[in-house]
Amino acid sequence: MLIAQGLCTKSIKPNNQVPLKFHWYREKGVSKTRQLYPHQNLHIHSCKFAEVETVEKEKIVHDVVKVEPRPKRCVASWFVDLIEKAFVWMMYDKSQPLYYLSGNFAPVEKETPPCSDLPVKGYLPECLNGEFVMVGPNPKFAPVAGYNWFDGDGMIHGMRIKDGKATYVSRYVRTSRLTQEEYFGGTKFIKIGDLKGFFGLFMVLTQSLRAKLKVLDLSYGNGTVGNTALIYHQGKLLALSESDKPYVVKVLEDGDLQTLGLLDYDKRLQHSFTAHPKVDPFTGEMFTFGYSFEPPYVTYRVINKDGVMLDPVPIAIPSPVMMHDFAITENYAIFMDLPLYIQPKDMVQGKLIFRFDDTVKARFGILPRYAKNDHDIRWFELPNCFIFHNANAWEEDDEVVLITCRLQNPQLDLFNGATKEKLKNVTNQLYEMRFNMKTGEASQKQLSVSVVDFPRINENYTGRKQRYVYCTILNRKGIKKFDLEAEPECAKNKLEVEGEVAGEFNLGPGRYGSEAIFVPYHPGVTGDEDDGYLIFFVHDENTGKSEVNVIDAKTMSAAPVAVVELPARVPYGLHAFFLTEEQLESQVVGNI
Repeated sequence: MLIAQGLCTKSIKPNNQVPLKFHWYREKGVSKTRQLYPHQNLHIHSCKFAEVETVEKEKIVHDVVKVEPRPKRCVASWFVDLIEKAFVWMMYDKSQPLYYLSGNFAPVEKETPPCSDLPVKGYLPECLNGEFVMVGPNPKFAPVAGYNWFDGDGMIHGMRIKDGKATYVSRYVRTSRLTQEEYFGGTKFIKIGDLKGFFGLFMVLTQSLRAKLKVLDLSYGNGTVGNTALIYHQGKLLALSESDKPYVVKVLEDGDLQTLGLLDYDKRLQHSFTAHPKVDPFTGEMFTFGYSFEPPYVTYRVINKDGVMLDPVPIAIPSPVMMHDFAITENYAIFMDLPLYIQPKDMVQGKLIFRFDDTVKARFGILPRYAKNDHDIRWFELPNCFIFHNANAWEEDDEVVLITCRLQNPQLDLFNGATKEKLKNVTNQLYEMRFNMKTGEASQKQLSVSVVDFPRINENYTGRKQRYVYCTILNRKGIKKFDLEAEPECAKNKLEVEGEVAGEFNLGPGRYGSEAIFVPYHPGVTGDEDDGYLIFFVHDENTGKSEVNVIDAKTMSAAPVAVVELPARVPYGLHAFFLTEEQLESQVVGNI
């Protein structure tokens, strides 16, 4: 790979074996392409960025930003620490234990290097050759005061599977925040668990003071943790959290995990990046967005199949809201303007920075997915709710259909505090929502009685009509398979028989599971949609041990296909992902 940068004139000639494909990018990301043959020279003049590659390697490699923050330990840092400690001592009650730092939510103290030849009960099918990964919060240092489950440093737990054998590894996502807090030997960045009341305002001011005095280096973001989700696109595994930009993680041959750096798409990404982007399996494009408490409150982006991020599309909504997920269909992107508002001013009144308004209707905006602006967005209203996670969406005649997990009256305080008692009142069911693009009408239908979340599908059907959804029972005690085309028994309605449940896998007393990922037996959409396996982490609170389970997604049999015993405890995490052998082999090197 050859690269020319800056304002220059340079002559490049390919070798005598293969033609080269030359790409250069001008302002606004417009891509020009030209192919060179062995008898040709190319002069690069006044270019902003250029790459040369062989035609056989049809891949554009974008620089990964090496994260090298420069925090400063000085008199100023000592002074701010002293003020913070005094304020916390006076204003924060540390007598209450923090639930999300106890039990199997508690962090593991050390990373686990690759541990191979793990005991396998049953067998690992050939289609599972690849790496199963899950990311979740694992704080390296104790919090200064409060703690929210989403505050912890991102740690990825991975299981490399090859020819029926398994290797386990766990590594931190090496973020700017983690690097700087390791330098100081303790917590320095503000946490969500602190953002409540006057105490939260003080903690915000403390971080601002540290940044102004150059104690903390915020040039790589405001403390992103990479702890929420994982996705693969254009040769890169991305560790995501919606507060900042993605981190690129490389899976090594032995299954080990190495953080390469930050991805800013050649500086075209200047806003936050959702933890739930969508990759269209038919086009190879990735669709994403970011939200902010400052206008524009939402910004939509398309990343083409070559990994080039196109121009930003601001989405106008009345107020800043938490928008955790969205969806795509073949022709549309679906945005959710739900009344979980970001209200920093509420902290003055002793409230959390996030406030849900149960009097405001839920709004869903449907935008042509290649729109250059939001002029053609269509907004629909449904009864008040919040949504963390969507399963899928597709087009059906004049309607856009969204399958989602609908939550009534969310309280982000559920993820703070001392006990788990508040979790008992959570209501989160699977729903079907329909938006008629012709009439402007919207409707919704409840599909489950059970409290479920983390919906997953055969992702070869992303953006297209699919039949099966796999959800984690919210107390993590099992997995339900929903058949969206099932009909109930005579004289019963669907909700009487637990919605359209096609199967259920129960983990048993004291055993709790992670989000389950569907791995198809065959790639593509030629076989049966549910012909494949579900793979997920399990923790047994009776024994304190963790394992990986593999079950048959078609039959949902109570007998696992495989159980892999792990050498270390795996804390409860957030989202998981499976990289195929083909994806592992197509990973890019990183910085060029």
